[in-house]
Amino acid sequence: MPPRLVFTVTTDLNYDQRMQRICGSLARAGYEVLLIGREWPASQPLTPQPYRQQRLRCHFTRGKLFYLEYNLRLLGRLLGQRAAAWCAIDLDTALPVWLRARLARQPFIYDAHELFTEVPEVVARPAVQRVWRKIENFIVPRAALVYTVGPALARVFEQRHGRPVAVVRNISWLMADALPPAPAAAPADGFILYQGALNAGRGLEPLLEAMPQVRGRLVICGEGDLSEELREQAARLGLLQSGQVEFRGYVLPKELRELTRHATVGLNLLENMGLSYYYSLANKFFDYLHAGVPQVVIDFPEYRALNDQYDVADLVPDVLPATLAAALNRLLPGGDAARYHQLAENCRQARALLSWQHEEQQLLRLYTGLFSSSDSSL
Repeated sequence: MPPRLVFTVTTDLNYDQRMQRICGSLARAGYEVLLIGREWPASQPLTPQPYRQQRLRCHFTRGKLFYLEYNLRLLGRLLGQRAAAWCAIDLDTALPVWLRARLARQPFIYDAHELFTEVPEVVARPAVQRVWRKIENFIVPRAALVYTVGPALARVFEQRHGRPVAVVRNISWLMADALPPAPAAAPADGFILYQGALNAGRGLEPLLEAMPQVRGRLVICGEGDLSEELREQAARLGLLQSGQVEFRGYVLPKELRELTRHATVGLNLLENMGLSYYYSLANKFFDYLHAGVPQVVIDFPEYRALNDQYDVADLVPDVLPATLAAALNRLLPGGDAARYHQLAENCRQARALLSWQHEEQQLLRLYTGLFSSSDSSL
């Protein structure tokens, strides 16, 4: 019998591309995989995947009561499952997963998609941050395997907890279909694309402020805590009425990949509101790169390190409206055509070197090593 793995998240499984990649790779490698996530009132039917999926529905949708309810429901679900190892994604599902693994005397795995104690929503509330730090200090040392999305975050975990932390970057699949040649200049019929959560610290408020000075149309894909406020801001600025800004809401990964291919410029904007953002390595960076789309990216360490090597983006020092307007106009029609062509061409060269096909080998080595060490300890 192949080893059975259970993974837990608080996201809607249809839109969690990292977990689709991780669970899909492990399933194709012969593991029996179950991914448990969250069902929202507006959730669509689960998309077919090569692994099992389950979703939990909660009465509460945010705040302390949501976390309490979800963790209790998750523990109840886990007690009815069997597995060879149990993996929690981030701290918000870690306690029930650790307890289930402990009861079964089986390996507990911690996959840190972010530095949960340093996200803006937690940093802004010191009492809440203290609670999550206690949970992190309890959870991370007790994991048989810990991995995260980038080298910088791995170093933070290692310094805090004095243990090795592996890296599995959130890189896109290299699709078989080839991209067309890099355009000589920015396409006139394209658009600016933001994909991701609409949460604090994503640079979205100053981006909307910048749009009246930008020669282009902005498409926003995703939802989050700021969904309503951002739509209201766009309406106040006249951006919705003019059609210069369009909110698409949640977009399924397959549809998002196709949409991204038609974008002129991608956006990856973060504010330094905590170490999690400062040391982030978001999947959208690789999504734009794989679509051959130049991007405007905040000048944070992980993005600078990659861009120094591959030169696929223009980095900006801040997210002030004037800074964003100037950077976007440089890459839009009427801007620096030579620079646009160079970035687009570099994307096409880099996508073959930065792919999930390469990255999944690290993932499979980690799980092979985990079960090899577990077997040798018996």
